[in-house]
This record gives sequence, structure tokens and C-alpha cells, in this order.
Amino acid sequence: MTYYNSILRKNCFAGLHILITGGGSGIGRCIAHEVAALGGTPLLLGRKEDKLLKVVTELQQYAGEAYFKACDIRDEAQVNATIAYFIEQYGAIHGLVNNAGGQYASPLAMMNQKGFETVVRTNLVGGFLVAKAVFTQSMNKTGGAIVNIVADMWGGMPGMGHSGAARSGMDNLTKTAAVEWACCGVRVNAVAPGWIQSSGMASYTGPVTAFIPKLKAAVPLKRLGTEAEVSAAVCFLLSPAASFISGATLRVDGAASLGNPVFPLAEHDRSHGYQGFCETAPA
Repeated sequence: MTYYNSILRKNCFAGLHILITGGGSGIGRCIAHEVAALGGTPLLLGRKEDKLLKVVTELQQYAGEAYFKACDIRDEAQVNATIAYFIEQYGAIHGLVNNAGGQYASPLAMMNQKGFETVVRTNLVGGFLVAKAVFTQSMNKTGGAIVNIVADMWGGMPGMGHSGAARSGMDNLTKTAAVEWACCGVRVNAVAPGWIQSSGMASYTGPVTAFIPKLKAAVPLKRLGTEAEVSAAVCFLLSPAASFISGATLRVDGAASLGNPVFPLAEHDRSHGYQGFCETAPA
């Protein structure tokens, strides 16, 4: 059986319901495991019911309660109904992780309107719809914490301009919501993962796959990040320790977004990744 060993204090999420979009795989799955390991109840939302069920089954083996519901976050009516269902069934939503997203590699000149808008609807509009529904139906009464997952788009995103535009929009939306919703006791932050060794890497095909092994060369820490390192940042921002942090975007990218071709990066093996999954139950 696989367990999760969080660096945070055990049971710090006890009694809390935390909604995680895109919780059926990759970083979303990892966050669900850490939330459960910290005593919280993960509420998983995604498009594919089979993936969500698999993760919930994993969680129930060692961590207790976890629930899911399939939903297309790009559909406002579905989103509103799904959030209402979660609240009716399980009570207030105390935390939200807007993790769901997706994109494909393409230069701007080869994108059509449908492809561009599909990515923007998934990576920006969908996150807005979920956050708004959670706020208006629950957090405006109880307070809470929202963490939006964005990306390393600080230098543009050549080859993925649709995603870069959407993620930049979500970064700005994070700041706006942090101001507008503060009066209700709601904190809103974002986490910007860089190149992370996750199941999402396997979704890329064609020429992009040739670049993946070379990515770490452009990272000052000279490695890819782990899902657990992203999850730890997310869970910190959800936790009481971040009670005075709102409107911030935390980069989890090994300083890759700060690189400059004028300054050569030294080769080294001094940085080691943090892994959260383990085969024995944490003490």
C-alpha cells in the first residue's frame, strides 16, 4: 500500500473539506494524497470519472474519507450544480485548488481560433467559474483559502502561447480575487510550477518528447521538480501558516524563470528532490 508523508504538521487539515480540480492524475492526485495525509477530506473534480474513482479508492485504503464528482469546468451550469452538490452532501468547502488544465504544443501561427479558445476556456475560464461558484456558495460565508495553479510564463511561453495567455490571466485574476474577497476572510494565492516530472509529461508526443530530457539543463538546480514539491507549496498556502499571505504567486521552478543566457549555469548534482509517497505509514 502507498502512503503519503507530508512535511507539514499531521492533522493540520482535520475537519476541512478541500476541493481539488483535475484530481484524477498527476499533480492533482498528489495534492489529494497530501491533503488526506494531513487529515483533510479531499473532494475531487474532473472530467473522467474512472480516474477520479481510482484516486478516491487509493485514498480510502489508508486516509479515510474522499469523494468525487465528474464535471466539465468549462460549463458554468455544470460547475454551479457540482459545487452545490458537494456542499449539500458534505458541508462547507474550506479550501480550493484550481489545478485542472491542459494544453498542446503549437506555434502561434499554426493555432486556429477553436484550439486557442479551448485552452483558454480550460486554463482560465474554468478556474474562474469554479472559484466564483465556491466563493458565492460557500466561502463568502465561512472564509477559506484558494490556490490557483498557473505556470512558468514569465518569459512568454513559445510553443504554447494559448496556455501562457491563460495562465497569465489566472495570475492576474488571483490578485484581483485576493483584494475583492478578503472582506469575507478568503485568501487567494497561486503556485507556478516549472518543469515537473509528472504524468502530464507523458501527454506530449512528437518533437516535444525529444526536449523533455534536456529541460533540466536550463534549470539552475539542474533537475526537474517533483509532484510532491508542488503539492507541499500548495498545502502550505492552504494552511494556517499562510494566514497573512494573499495575492501572491509562488514559483516552484528551481529558479528556471530567472535564468539568463549571459550567465552560464554550472553543472552539479547538489540538489535533490523531495518525494512524498512512501511504502510505509508515517510515524
